[in-house]
Amino acid sequence: MIKKLILVFVCVFASQAYAQEGSASPYSFYGIGSLNFKGTVENRSMGGISVYNDSIHLNLKNPASYGGKNLAVYNKESRPIIYSVGGSYSNIKLKSDNGSDKSSTSTFDYLSFSIPLGKLGVGFGLLPYSSVGYKLENTNDNGDLSHRYKGEGGVNKTYLSFGYQVTDKLSIGATADYNFGNIKNSTLEFQYNNDDELLVYQTREDNRSDLNGLSLNLGAYYTTMVTENLELQTSITYSPESKLRSSNTRSFTTFTFDSFGNENELNTIEADLKSKGLNQTDLILPSKFNVGIGIGEPRKWFAGLDYTTQNTSAFSNRLYNYSNATFENSSSLSLGGFYVPKYNAFKGYFKRVVYRTGIRFEKTGLKVNNQSIKEFGISFGLGLPVGSGKDFFSNANLGVELGKRGTTKQNLIQENFVKFQLSLSLNDRWFEKRKYN
Repeated sequence: MIKKLILVFVCVFASQAYAQEGSASPYSFYGIGSLNFKGTVENRSMGGISVYNDSIHLNLKNPASYGGKNLAVYNKESRPIIYSVGGSYSNIKLKSDNGSDKSSTSTFDYLSFSIPLGKLGVGFGLLPYSSVGYKLENTNDNGDLSHRYKGEGGVNKTYLSFGYQVTDKLSIGATADYNFGNIKNSTLEFQYNNDDELLVYQTREDNRSDLNGLSLNLGAYYTTMVTENLELQTSITYSPESKLRSSNTRSFTTFTFDSFGNENELNTIEADLKSKGLNQTDLILPSKFNVGIGIGEPRKWFAGLDYTTQNTSAFSNRLYNYSNATFENSSSLSLGGFYVPKYNAFKGYFKRVVYRTGIRFEKTGLKVNNQSIKEFGISFGLGLPVGSGKDFFSNANLGVELGKRGTTKQNLIQENFVKFQLSLSLNDRWFEKRKYN
């Protein structure tokens, strides 16, 4: 029954992700969109920390987590195979000095697998890297529409990870990512006559970029018992700078509006980007560095701190010129942890529930109208056991995050959001040694 849940989960969220954009943020207008959190619901429910690692949950942020030692609970044989799937639903309130609006999105966040091979572990999966989804309108001094902007798409990531346990305390790993996707956006500048009447014929500019490229992530874990009951965990990852290849097209379409405000297209002209050297461009994926430290009692509680910095100021896109925006180096600070009353209790279901919470502060790296766009979130979550027997450690994870992004200063938009998250983390044994008495 448990294994069937993952198929239902994938179908539900895949259909939702197809029907809606992965983002409703106006700030996804810039760059390659809003960057998605690369991690599980378990990580996100603890403020986004990635320093914690164990043998029954996936950690998508550090490839060293795939390596590990055998488990006593399985007669000191190998760790379980883990497959996990996650999705989320967000309610967003957009607020500016001129008014407010509401939006919502449903997203399929990740599908990931981990296979142990002794001290070596292999992981692979699929997850979205960035999301674009915005609809914006500007007005002129007369209160008439002057511009309309629309965008959709994003970049996805499929990955292959290897982790190896060098010693009982140290593991190292590497992830190779293949990034792919497309971004489409359109810009409509409304034209009026001298009497401020809308002209019959209007022109819309449409752009499309098809993106692909490789990237790399390196990581290491070090754990040690500092007392009989307390374990120290440390984590470090580094992603060197890489590039995305962008194949670009641009067109101009002439149209008229019907009585319902729909666009009736009349003629389309393809722009000659090749002569300007813009049909093929490179986009830089900036280098990123993360370090984390935490302490706790194994299988009981944990508290950790993560710090991430990214060289976002190196990002550039020759296809677009943002007159009101620049990129600066980004950073984030996360604090979180969990508590389990009694992980192996046979009576009292809620004694085995994992209770999680966390908080995060982020400087996104985007600067609009001389205002740094920042983000804040506070999160809570539950890890609900759903397995029995050899699937004893399988669990369903629920999470909720409340936060905000941006500001209303300098005619900008502030987003207040509530994000609900759900994942299944299923453990299985594919290769068990049969024992005979």
